Amino acid sequence: QVQLVESGGGLVQAGGSLRLSCAASGNIFSIHTMGWYRQAPGKQRELVATITSGGSTNYADSVKGRFTISRDNAKNTVYLQMNSLKPEDTAVYYCNADLERIGPDLLWRDHYDGWGQGTQVTVSS
Repeated sequence: QVQLVESGGGLVQAGGSLRLSCAASGNIFSIHTMGWYRQAPGKQRELVATITSGGSTNYADSVKGRFTISRDNAKNTVYLQMNSLKPEDTAVYYCNADLERIGPDLLWRDHYDGWGQGTQVTVSS
């Protein structure tokens, strides 16, 4: 079983900073792309940022220059440093991992698209 556990959300004033973390655990063989998505009330879930195992990054235009995604491959952990936060950044932030699972008997592997439970980020004006 694979788990993704997020932490670091909270309430912050506009202009402030937060750092989100997401640790993946379980029967993981390898992790390809990890990323952060967010969903505001009444809106669809949208991509915030992604990072490949090699460190290539991709950002939504709305967060470029303010957010930084990084990862620690040894810890199967992805981070999102959020600076200069705006009220429109308020949302539930979800961690995602595109990974390969491996069976406990090591006899099978498969692709798995994992999601965390979400962490609330609220930015007050």
